[in-house]
Amino acid sequence: MSSQYWGSLVHLRDSDIPDYCIEELVKAGADKAQCVYSKGEKRELNVDAGEFSLFRTTANRGISLSVIKDQKKGSLSINKINQDDIDEAVVTVLKMAASSMPDEAYDISENQPAKSFSKGPTDPELDKMYSRMDEFMDFSNSTFPITIIEQAIMDFSSGTSCYRNSNGVAFDETGGSYSFSAMFTSKEGSDTSSFNSAGFSTLDMDKPLHKGGSIERLMKESAEHVRTKPVPGKFTGEIIITPDCIADFIGFILGNISDYRLIAGTSLFRDSIGESITNGILTLYSMPLSDNLSGGYFVTGDGYEAANATIIEQGILKTFLLSLYGSNKTGLKRGPNSGGSLMIDPGKTELDDIVKSVNQGVLLSRFSGGSPSDNGDFSGVAKNSFYIKDGEIQYPISETMVSGNIVDMFHNIKNISKDIVNFGDEIFPWIHFGGITVS
Repeated sequence: MSSQYWGSLVHLRDSDIPDYCIEELVKAGADKAQCVYSKGEKRELNVDAGEFSLFRTTANRGISLSVIKDQKKGSLSINKINQDDIDEAVVTVLKMAASSMPDEAYDISENQPAKSFSKGPTDPELDKMYSRMDEFMDFSNSTFPITIIEQAIMDFSSGTSCYRNSNGVAFDETGGSYSFSAMFTSKEGSDTSSFNSAGFSTLDMDKPLHKGGSIERLMKESAEHVRTKPVPGKFTGEIIITPDCIADFIGFILGNISDYRLIAGTSLFRDSIGESITNGILTLYSMPLSDNLSGGYFVTGDGYEAANATIIEQGILKTFLLSLYGSNKTGLKRGPNSGGSLMIDPGKTELDDIVKSVNQGVLLSRFSGGSPSDNGDFSGVAKNSFYIKDGEIQYPISETMVSGNIVDMFHNIKNISKDIVNFGDEIFPWIHFGGITVS
């Protein structure tokens, strides 16, 4: 045991804990080692069935260890932060490595300048949390009296994360943010809408909760969905996908430029860097450092300082999102970050004008479907959605099947709205596609 770090656990600095772990892992025989120590606290306020039901504070601490020995890797996480448990974890993770299969692609990040990062508040405004939640319930009851808030959750999460590895990497992150989510249905007489939900994150409590993300719009749509009608038969038409729903489809593209499919050799875009993979109207970013997002991160999962990245620029694929392991495994360039924190450039057309351009189609607000096939074919159910005919939203529709091919769909983007929604972790517009089957 090293006296340099240990001493009294109670008084040990957060940054000393991963330093101690790295020292002990190397002493125990690891060729390479990394450790992430995290400590966090959450203040949570709940409303159930219209009544305040819970306020609690929870705290957690954890250590994640990874070692490489003879190109064999072992990984282990523990949430008991005391000397005996840490020392036992050191022994265990090396045993796990010894019993694993070797892989020449295993590695850790090289040395980089030590840095500390921070974003957002570290202490919550508890009075504002209560008052904003109370304000939200008053708004809901007065503005949408037929809408029932099944549950609303307001929380503030803060914490510290310390990343260390045996190459000398030392990154520390601190910060905090608020998040809000609501789940609701609407009922009028014997008619009931389907379930819906919405949420967002933020760095402050400066604006009413119903003004965050798409809360107010979705509550309004819920009230409209107490009475629905089917679409008038099967047709091939157009679809406008809302900001709440577009991530379901973008995820297919991201999956094809990330570790699993690129390593497996099944990616549709393995040879597409510098080539068009969508209509030129689309530009997509991963922006973990953006000041416009409450979320994000400063350090990647594989131990590099994160950077903002343009993923698709005017339809052209600019980068993969490979980890260090994925890069070593494929021989392709490592990505600048770990993905997420997505933003899409808005277009120049108002949403209302996009709707006016639709001959026949669906405004898709929620999508429920299985994973697309490897070639991008998909089918699923449109929920909480609307039928569009001759440039006008006609009526809310009952659950309706929609199908198509995601690759073809992104090549067939007709328009992107000037309107955007900031969810805190993502910023998306409405996107108008053609060639979708509705039945």
